[in-house]
Amino acid sequence: MTIQTRSKLTAQLADIEDLLVRFKDKCASDVRATGLAATGDKGAQEGLARGRKAEDRLRSSIESSCLDVLLLQQPLIGDDMRFVTGAFRIVSDLSHIDGMTRDASFLVTEVPEKATSKFGAEFAEMADVTAKMVEKATDAFCGSDTEAARQVIADDAAVNLIYDDVTSKLVRQIRDGKSSARYLPEVLMVAKYFERIGDLAKRIASWAIFRVTGEHVTEKGIDPIPTED
Repeated sequence: MTIQTRSKLTAQLADIEDLLVRFKDKCASDVRATGLAATGDKGAQEGLARGRKAEDRLRSSIESSCLDVLLLQQPLIGDDMRFVTGAFRIVSDLSHIDGMTRDASFLVTEVPEKATSKFGAEFAEMADVTAKMVEKATDAFCGSDTEAARQVIADDAAVNLIYDDVTSKLVRQIRDGKSSARYLPEVLMVAKYFERIGDLAKRIASWAIFRVTGEHVTEKGIDPIPTED
């Protein structure tokens, strides 16, 4: 690879990283907004509804940039290949996360505020924890930080515990004959969206580990992915 070609590739990779950071910032902001929307914040709900076009633009830009590098900058080896292939997968995870924030916000509009307000503390905590996970996981990928990535994977346990707390609380409402318990499926689904966002953040973290080690960490352990060095 000539110096000129390498210089162009370096610029392209920097552009992809910049777009990933922008997408990460949007997703984390939307996750936090979902925590507000879940307890009746109309401004947050409206802001999330308007965010689809920005998500589409960022996803399209990152995917196009990754494809350009894969098609035009050959041969890619080592960290360059792992970065581009990882980024291509991460953009899908970030897109799913952003879509879930809108889905959760819309679901809240179908539920009386009285029903969701009982879970305000849990939703706020889930939003804060998962937003931080999204930020930390993406930053770990961009910074090749496996320690931070593994911390994100560990942090998912906290999200699961809060989800279990919400489930237990809803069961108690049913047993007590509370009228708001009729909205159990909707309220539980909002909590489930946060739990899934945590899972996706954990998956992003696994790509951060892959970038450094060439090994993809899954629920079943380490799944080696062959790469050229």
